[in-house]
Amino acid sequence: MTTLQRLLLASAMAIGPVATGAHAADLVVGFTLDADTLDPANHRKRETETIIRNLYDGLLTRDANMVVVPEIAESMTQVSPTVYDFKIRAGIKFHDGSLMTAEDVKFTLDRVTVEGAMEGQTSPRASLMGPVASVEVVGGDTVRITLKEPWPILPAMLPNQQIVSKAFVEANGSQGIATSENGTGPFRLVEWRKGESVILERFADYYGGATDIAPVGPACVDRVIFKIIPESASRVAALLAGDVHIINELPAFSMAQVNANAGTHVMTVNGTRSFFVAMNLEGEYFDDPRVRQAAAHAIDKNLLIDKILGGNAAPIDGILSPDAFGASELPSYGYDPEMAKKLLADAGFPNGIDIVMDTEGAFKDTAEAIASLLTKVGIRTTVAVGESAQLTAKWRVQGKAPKTGDMYFSSWGNGSLDPFDIFTPTHRTNDRGNSAGYANPAVDALLDAAATELDVAKRAGMYREAELLINADLPYLYLWVPQDIYGVSDRVSGWQPSADSRINLHDACLK
Repeated sequence: MTTLQRLLLASAMAIGPVATGAHAADLVVGFTLDADTLDPANHRKRETETIIRNLYDGLLTRDANMVVVPEIAESMTQVSPTVYDFKIRAGIKFHDGSLMTAEDVKFTLDRVTVEGAMEGQTSPRASLMGPVASVEVVGGDTVRITLKEPWPILPAMLPNQQIVSKAFVEANGSQGIATSENGTGPFRLVEWRKGESVILERFADYYGGATDIAPVGPACVDRVIFKIIPESASRVAALLAGDVHIINELPAFSMAQVNANAGTHVMTVNGTRSFFVAMNLEGEYFDDPRVRQAAAHAIDKNLLIDKILGGNAAPIDGILSPDAFGASELPSYGYDPEMAKKLLADAGFPNGIDIVMDTEGAFKDTAEAIASLLTKVGIRTTVAVGESAQLTAKWRVQGKAPKTGDMYFSSWGNGSLDPFDIFTPTHRTNDRGNSAGYANPAVDALLDAAATELDVAKRAGMYREAELLINADLPYLYLWVPQDIYGVSDRVSGWQPSADSRINLHDACLK
């Protein structure tokens, strides 16, 4: 019998048969998307990470206020600008009962950072670990991370990496860990019904989690079920009926209904995802800055925020959230339809232009509202809906081929609230999120320098200078950072939403 078979058998014996419906003591989350995988090293999606982080813990984590605190690590010491030591807590158990060691931490981080370490595949999360040169175990209980160059945001990025069992991965391989788990988190897997639900149970031997986040100890509820409900109306209906206790991505237009309903309420938190429209600087029209400026003056951001998001968003004039490190006030391209028409005519298009705006299905209505405003000034815009993978292949080509679209309504998350993991990928020449095809050597130099600058004030100044450059170049229509909105049953206590979109259920209880 394999390790995986033993673990699944033990879980089945502990809880008995899994019922089709939820038990009275189950906390049920109505969730937008299923996990892509249960492998912490093989995804780049927040929804997947939300599920995984209830099964696995990391060296460090964040509290509900986004403060980084130790979790599996007992302490962190910066030995030098390029060396960090993490002392590992003693007595932490994996879900199969085996003890976690510093060797498991090293194995986990090597699997993420070393090229080809996942049975020949390189982890898609490698870039989240920046310039890591090596990971080694020192003195038996300490893990040392050595960087190739100073990288001040390493602690801010480590909550994104969850620790796996070396023995479990070696026994079951990357294919096995994709559909099963052996973590150290507050819950362990009972069953994953793909496309329908992920069922978890409390891990009684949980070490308690971060000591800085009370309460410390096993989870409050017996079981958690992530019920996959992609349609917003269906999620809201399930909440109002009492079938689920928490729903994510509550539409702004449903907030009043949820607050007015007996037994439910709305909870919000400032988000970390910037929304924008990429303009193809390699295409027929948007290589001219006057056309880009015309598009910017056509957008009434305050109207859209009010009507579509119920006022629950902060407008932005650059890629950074107002809450991000280094963010500063920037010149704004105000809503001015007449100026937009003049700029379009000055660019040689007095009769306007016809373009297509790509987006995913979830954002179709918002994209169409933006398209309507653009059309009114002569940028006649048709919205085309595509799948995420298709649009990524088309727009995020990293300089490997010319871009073929006109506009792309999209977003980028910034869970660390540091410019490194949003400004750099979306604006550095040929970087992985540069959908506009933007290239400015001065911006590249500033972003590269800021990534390794240890002086906080100097680093913030570099990002300010880079923001002013991109504000003038305008490769994107910078729109807003929305609040994350949740519908919550009055039966839920002890839970707070987090700005990084994580739904941490360790402390959630049911009345």
